[in-house]
Amino acid sequence: MQRTATGPTTTTFSRSNTLSTPQVISSDTSQQNNNVLVRSAIALEYSLLRNIQHCPLGMYVLPSSSNIYVWDVVFFIHQGYYADSVFKFRITFPQNFPESPPVVDFVTEVFHPLVSHTGSFNLGYHYKHWRADEHHVIHVLHWIKSSFKKNTLDRIQESDCYNKEAFRLYRESTSSFANLAAQSAQLSSSDSVLFDTDDGHPKPKLKSRSGTSAGTGASGAGSGIGQMGLTFERLDKEELKEERLKLGLKEWTLGP
Repeated sequence: MQRTATGPTTTTFSRSNTLSTPQVISSDTSQQNNNVLVRSAIALEYSLLRNIQHCPLGMYVLPSSSNIYVWDVVFFIHQGYYADSVFKFRITFPQNFPESPPVVDFVTEVFHPLVSHTGSFNLGYHYKHWRADEHHVIHVLHWIKSSFKKNTLDRIQESDCYNKEAFRLYRESTSSFANLAAQSAQLSSSDSVLFDTDDGHPKPKLKSRSGTSAGTGASGAGSGIGQMGLTFERLDKEELKEERLKLGLKEWTLGP
């Protein structure tokens, strides 16, 4: 059967030549499409942090300028066992995000039941079954903050811990645990750690739980960063005054 379309030009076509030829999608094209979807999902996660109620107080998040799969976070703690801490950690997104959860690695040494000696943080304790349509990075950040509070530490079970010694001390000798947690806090705000000063020793590359260098990103897409994107710089009094004026902040005054 033939049909004729009329107009400025006349085109005759039959059913046989209207059947489109199946397109063969190469694995490279499929991977590129997947990367676009993952990057879009990660970008959406970051946009959610623009809401002041989403990002936890005391946390500052910055995606890598060279690899969107890598985010750097600075976490200030003001109360509890880890009071006065300035912890740095890194979030690395997998190739199949959001189907799989991100990986969290602490750059700063921290004595905590859920943090291994290499810095890996156990998200699995809280997210035993990650749901892509329900869980977001904002939830991960709030959970990390919560994990440093007493009510969460009280609920942790030994089977969930990456640092069994920290768990044991918390349960059997809280004072000893408190001392080591305070040492972590003190170390995190020391000049060598806070300002990343060169102490004459080479700094090892950050490793994720999978053994992949977080500097290159678990995704393998693009080149990552070897150092934290969020850094601190020491300012003298005049420089500090100038920065405070730019931000519209008043001078500090000592109380009576």
